[in-house]
Amino acid sequence: MMSFLAALSAAIWFFLIFFHGRFWQAGPVLRRNKAVHASPPVAVVVPARDEAGSIESCAASLLAQDYAGAFRVVLVDDGSADGTGHMARALPDPCGRLTVIDGKPRPSGWSGKLWAVQQGIARVREEDPGDEGYFLLTDADIEHDVAHISTLVGKAERDGLDIVSEMVELNCVSAAEKALVPAFVFFFALLYPFARVNDPRSRTAGAAGGTILIRRAALARIGGIEVLKGALIDDCALAAHVKRSGGRIYLGHSCLARSVRPYPRPSDIWRMIARTAYVQLHYSPLLLLGTVMGMALIWIAPVLFAVFARGLPRMLGLLAWLVSMMSYVPTLRRFRMSPLRAVLLPAIAVFYTAATISSAADHHRGRGVQWKNRAYTGAGHD
Repeated sequence: MMSFLAALSAAIWFFLIFFHGRFWQAGPVLRRNKAVHASPPVAVVVPARDEAGSIESCAASLLAQDYAGAFRVVLVDDGSADGTGHMARALPDPCGRLTVIDGKPRPSGWSGKLWAVQQGIARVREEDPGDEGYFLLTDADIEHDVAHISTLVGKAERDGLDIVSEMVELNCVSAAEKALVPAFVFFFALLYPFARVNDPRSRTAGAAGGTILIRRAALARIGGIEVLKGALIDDCALAAHVKRSGGRIYLGHSCLARSVRPYPRPSDIWRMIARTAYVQLHYSPLLLLGTVMGMALIWIAPVLFAVFARGLPRMLGLLAWLVSMMSYVPTLRRFRMSPLRAVLLPAIAVFYTAATISSAADHHRGRGVQWKNRAYTGAGHD
């Protein structure tokens, strides 16, 4: 049995490295590019709830964009209790590009973020009902380089894309962030290999909610934000709808946008994971069991075999462990961190697995998904 499990673990790693969309590679990076001839209009929609710590830098970076076409920013204050909307309205806006609206009460069945996005899009469509140009959906904790919008639009126009999405640069300053945040990006790429997402022949669809540029016509084609209204992993749900409708999508890393949201303690990252981990598993106990078993076989078993087994199981376990660490090195390099940190990956996997189990426990205890002082319960929300 030990030999079988060791061989199975090694075989899984062989499959992941060679047949799983090259997930372990650094991935495509969207860099500044030359402007295209066309500069279609862009409407930026920013849902914001209790973002006083970041809203000024986010909105100011959007208003400072160097974009040849027309663009505007619509910020939806989603019931903030910390003065987020007031701070945004007080920002200098000499060109009159910023509109701040107070969000209406959330209807039943809608997630808070998507209801805010829906209101922002509705405001834009009231004043410009056509489908020319793009919406840029971005979080309120993101700072944007002045060339960000032009780079996103340039990528979409050149490659005929309906969605251009990016994994923004994440905060990685505290000890907890350095230990756990790179693994978040690594595991995300494992779930949604960028090469498969970007391949129109593949059914894999994914996006990163920090920045999503979407053609207005593509959003209209899928039925608008309404088709997603209860989704808690809304970025990937949006990408899936667009790809199923025949649209082309792109997912890459950004060097022109970064998150300023801090995660100073392990508990902060734990809550970030637990918020949607069980949603990702469609609230299924069977998928949870399979995930836990898979994580143990992929990340934990190789270490145990390498340390405690003998003969062939030890060799196979050592091989799988070395391969797993090597697969993590490109991600560590992206975060400008020592490759030696890869030795911690099994322990990090245990942390993520435990947070996933906690997410399931919260759901079955009736607590559901907790975020921004709201609770979402039931599979009907995703």
